Amino acid sequence: MGHDVDEEKKPTAKTITTAMVDSWCNSIRESPKVGATRSLLRAFRCASHYGDDEGDESAAKLRTMTSTVFNKIMISVLTEMDGVLRKLLKLPASGGKKETIMELMLTRQWKNYSHMVKSYLGNALHILNQMTDTDMISFTLRRLKSSSLFLAAFPSLLRRYIKVVLHFWGTGGGALPVVSFLFLRDICIRVGLDCLDECFKGVYKAYIMNCQFVNATKLQHIQFLRNCVIELLGVDLRTAYQHAFVYIRQLGMILHKALTMKTKDAFRKVYEWKFMNCLELWTGAICAYGAEADFQPLAYPLTQVMSGVARLVPSARYFPLRLRCIRMLNRIAVSTGTFIPVSMLLLDMLEMKELNRPPTGGIGKAVDLRTIIKVNKQTIKTRAFQEECVYSVIEELAEHLAQWSYSVAFFELAFIPSVRLRSFCKSTKVERFRKEMRHLVRQINANSEFVNQRRSSVSFLPSDPAASSFLEDEKKLGTSPLSQYVLKLRQRAQQRSESLTESSVLVGERSSVFRKMPGKDETESDEDDDTVHEQGAAAFSSSWLPRSDSKIMHSKEEEVQKKKKKKRKKNEKTDELEGAEALEEDVVEDLVMSSDEEGPSSDDDNTETLSRRNPSKKQKWKPSAGKNSCSNSRKSWKRKKTKT
Repeated sequence: MGHDVDEEKKPTAKTITTAMVDSWCNSIRESPKVGATRSLLRAFRCASHYGDDEGDESAAKLRTMTSTVFNKIMISVLTEMDGVLRKLLKLPASGGKKETIMELMLTRQWKNYSHMVKSYLGNALHILNQMTDTDMISFTLRRLKSSSLFLAAFPSLLRRYIKVVLHFWGTGGGALPVVSFLFLRDICIRVGLDCLDECFKGVYKAYIMNCQFVNATKLQHIQFLRNCVIELLGVDLRTAYQHAFVYIRQLGMILHKALTMKTKDAFRKVYEWKFMNCLELWTGAICAYGAEADFQPLAYPLTQVMSGVARLVPSARYFPLRLRCIRMLNRIAVSTGTFIPVSMLLLDMLEMKELNRPPTGGIGKAVDLRTIIKVNKQTIKTRAFQEECVYSVIEELAEHLAQWSYSVAFFELAFIPSVRLRSFCKSTKVERFRKEMRHLVRQINANSEFVNQRRSSVSFLPSDPAASSFLEDEKKLGTSPLSQYVLKLRQRAQQRSESLTESSVLVGERSSVFRKMPGKDETESDEDDDTVHEQGAAAFSSSWLPRSDSKIMHSKEEEVQKKKKKKRKKNEKTDELEGAEALEEDVVEDLVMSSDEEGPSSDDDNTETLSRRNPSKKQKWKPSAGKNSCSNSRKSWKRKKTKT
């Protein structure tokens, strides 16, 4: 620190001091003077390129710069420069769109001061690539967001900004993903079609890269990323429809290949987390924008894809995947108001022998169906898995029927499900399942009586428009027996999920919902000058200063982060193996279909193929190994005895 003070006391011709920075800032605050603005931007360039190999004059300036001066320059430029440039260019204090810049580019002011705008944005991008501290990056992006309008005049800078901010959004921690997304969204609103395609493709690719693995700790973060993508799609639904159509068509082609080829690799591409999370993403998008004319036609192809995925491998080991598809189908049906026949998918699950016989594998561990796609054969036989599946079937079937519990055709709709539920009550040997199913059947019968009483007094035909308004008042109040029953089932499901959730992720917990602040315009700034300076001082309070060996330090930090990432992935895999997928290979890396799904074969063949494919399950060799070790120890003991 003493060395820094001595340098400021004895400034040379090439030294930048805090007094100089303060004088420039005072000059541009009173009235935007071109000379002070150029000097401050020149100092900002020196600070941004500190440690780079440049000319002798620049290198001399950078050698004499201190961390105090560096922090002062960064805070001053990032907080003041946007307002100064807008005054010089005679633009409004905030807001604006691409058309504003296109008109401005024809004026004399733009010819005189455009180089300042480009210098400010280019040097800020350079320093963003050098920073590693998330607080500094977040503050820099937050201040640059107000200047995103100027990027419409520089297409090359615009593409580079999008690439850098997408990286921060996908890999950043803390508040950085939120700030990065707001920056991207602001660019899409201001610039428009010039960056929409690149932003849509970039966020979709980053989302896929972040959802290859799923566990309890990543659910909220993945939900946050999903909500970000859905929110960005709403900027321009017509352009979003074109991208969504292409990506849903890709999912359909992957499913079609699996249905026709029926190979392990083809099945693996469907039954992995990337594929399922993409279905979750487009389900959320259709639920959000399904009422819009530009997005509504996508509901049908997505529904067909999900129905095909649910029926692809009709095995009890894939009950979690089937239930996930059914939940998505129910969400689409509720949001679009269309009938989707999901009851057959649920009732077929009840007829499988794994849910009709008493459990032979003991109680077992609690199964979180949100974090798994496939379970092993030992888990299927446990009481915990059977209960979770049966309760989930009851909940989803009740949700499906409750949606149409006010329809004039409810009696006909619920006839087949009620018959098959009674058949399950007769065939099942588990008393608690029989009790739950009887309760559901009673609610269905009560709802049928509730609808038939009103239906007997109407005079319109089923094809009349008046049929759509049947029991409309009761539907708003939610008075049907099934609606009341579903509320209780939701509370029970919420309690089960809370008991299974042991940890949570802070990112996305509050920021996953995007709302406008009341009384504020979208283009208004919600931070005053004092708050901005306090945030800047907190972000740049450290003595961080990019050195000449910054690239080496940056590479070392990247290596450390890569090691941490590998260790985190390893821990996630072990957590999954310890849980419900204890004997299953990783679904993303190498999903191997078990023999009972490839074709009809005996149980002996299944156990042989499983033991061959999973060497870690060689439990039969343990006793023999123990005998050998005992015999070896006895032999060694006898030798010692003979020697003695």
